[in-house]
Amino acid sequence: MDVDLRKLRYFVAVAEELHFGRAAERLHIAQPVLSRQIRALETELRAQVFVRDRRSTELTPAGRQLLEDARPLLATADALRRRVALAARGTSSFTIGFMPGITVTGAVCELTTRHPALDVGLVRTTWEDQIEVLHDGRADVSVVRLPVDPRGLTVRPLFREPRVAVLRADHRLAGKDSVLIADLADEHLLNDPGAVPEWREVAAELRDGTALPFRGFRSVEEKLEHVAAGTGIAVIPLSTSEYYTRPDVAHVPIADLPPNEVCLAWVATRRSRPIYEFAEIATAWFDQVTD
Repeated sequence: MDVDLRKLRYFVAVAEELHFGRAAERLHIAQPVLSRQIRALETELRAQVFVRDRRSTELTPAGRQLLEDARPLLATADALRRRVALAARGTSSFTIGFMPGITVTGAVCELTTRHPALDVGLVRTTWEDQIEVLHDGRADVSVVRLPVDPRGLTVRPLFREPRVAVLRADHRLAGKDSVLIADLADEHLLNDPGAVPEWREVAAELRDGTALPFRGFRSVEEKLEHVAAGTGIAVIPLSTSEYYTRPDVAHVPIADLPPNEVCLAWVATRRSRPIYEFAEIATAWFDQVTD
C-alpha cells in the first residue's frame, strides 16, 4: 500500500507538537479526525508511532524513524508541486537562496546576461532553512554556510572567511585585538551551538557536560539586538559583521576558530542545466572577488 502524504503531514504535526490538541489546531481539523488518521497510518505501516496517555504523547522508536524519513519526503512532494506549477504556467525561472552577509549580485548578473529570458529570483535564508529551501523547492540552488546536513545534496565549496565574536560595546573583551574560544566559554552564546561546535565543546567541558542553554533567533538583526542589550554574545562570519555595523556592539576576531566555509548546494538528483551553469559562474565569480 502506498503511503498517504496527507496522513504523513498529520503525523509530522503531532510529532512536532507532541500534543494531539495543538496539532489539530495547527492543521485546522477536529482532534477526533486527527486521531483516526494517525491510527489509520499506524495500521497501514503496521507499527505504533506514538505512545499516548492522559498526560503526554511520545514518539516510539518507529515514530522517530518515521519523522526522520517523513520530513524530506514531504519536502520533495512540495518541491514537485512548485516545479510542476511553474512548468504549467510556461514560466522559465531560477531561484537562488543566500545567507546574510553574502553578496551574489555579480553571479546573478552574469547568469541573467547569458539568459535574459530567465526569470531569476532570490530568497534570503537563515541558519534554520538554508537547505530546507532546496528540499521543498523554494530555491534551485542555495549559497550556504557550513555545517549543513549534506544528505541528498551536491555541495560545492566557494570560499572561506574568518569568524568574529560580536559583543556589547562595553563588554570586558570588546577592546581586544583578538580573543580565544576559551575566553568566550562562560558567555551566553546566542547562536545555535551546532553552528559553533568548537565553542560548544569548550563550554560543555567548563560546565561539566551539562546542557547548554539556547534560544533560537531567526535573523542576524535579532541576534544583534540581544547582544546590544547584554543578553549574550554571537559568533558570525566576518562579511556578516561588516554588513551589519552599529555603534553599540563590537566585533573581535577569534584567533583559534577555523574559518567559516561557504558553499553552493543543490539537490543531487536535479539535472537542470541552469544549476550546473550557475555553479560554474558562482565558482569563478567568488574566486575573483575573494582572491
